[in-house]
Amino acid sequence: MIRGTSIRCCPGIPVLLAFDTILKLKYIMNKDVTLTRNCNATLIPSGDEVTLEEGASYSIAQSLGGSVTLRDANGLYRVGEGELDSLGDEVKKEVLGSEGDAEQADKPFSEDLVWDALRGCYDPEIPINIVDLGLVYDLQIEEDGESRKVFVKMTLTAQGCGMGPVIADDAKTRINGLSGVGEASVDIVWDPPWNPKMISEDGKKVLGLE
Repeated sequence: MIRGTSIRCCPGIPVLLAFDTILKLKYIMNKDVTLTRNCNATLIPSGDEVTLEEGASYSIAQSLGGSVTLRDANGLYRVGEGELDSLGDEVKKEVLGSEGDAEQADKPFSEDLVWDALRGCYDPEIPINIVDLGLVYDLQIEEDGESRKVFVKMTLTAQGCGMGPVIADDAKTRINGLSGVGEASVDIVWDPPWNPKMISEDGKKVLGLE
C-alpha cells in the first residue's frame, strides 16, 4: 500500500494507512525485485491463482509471516513461502530470517503456543496479524490421546475478499506444525460481522489509529 491508497478488503478501516509509521517499524520492506523464475502467486483481493513471469519487476509492499506482497501497476500479489526463491536468495533469507516456526515446533504444546502461531499469520494487505486484527473469534482444543485437535473460527474484514481460504490455510498449516497437534481445523464465519473496533490496541498503534 502507498499513501492515499484505500484498503480494498477492509472498508471499515480508514482509507489512509499511517504509512510512514509502518515504515519506521520495519513492517514494510519497500524494495524492488526482479523475478529469477516464473512464480506462482495469489492475486489480491480476488484470491485467484496467477503466474508471474520470470524477469518481471515488482515492488515489495509487505513482508510479514513468511510471505511477501508484491505490487505493480496492475495490482497486488501474495507470494507464499514455497515461492520465495523466485525473488532471489537475499530476499528469501531476509523474509525467513526472523521466522520462529522451527523453535515453536520444538516447544511443549500449550494454548499460548497456538495463539503465537496464529500471530504469525497476516492479511496480505494489512501489516497486522490476524489475532490483533480481531479476526480470530474462537479457539477450542480437544485432547485426542497423546495429541490434540485444534478448532479455530475466524472471520475476514469483508465477505467479498477472496483471500479467506489462503489466510485460513496459512493458519491451519502453522497450527499443524506445532508439537502435539494431530489435527487442525480453521473455519471462516461471518457472525458477528467484523468491524474496526475489534482491532487490538497493538494493532491500532501499527495503523496509527490512536
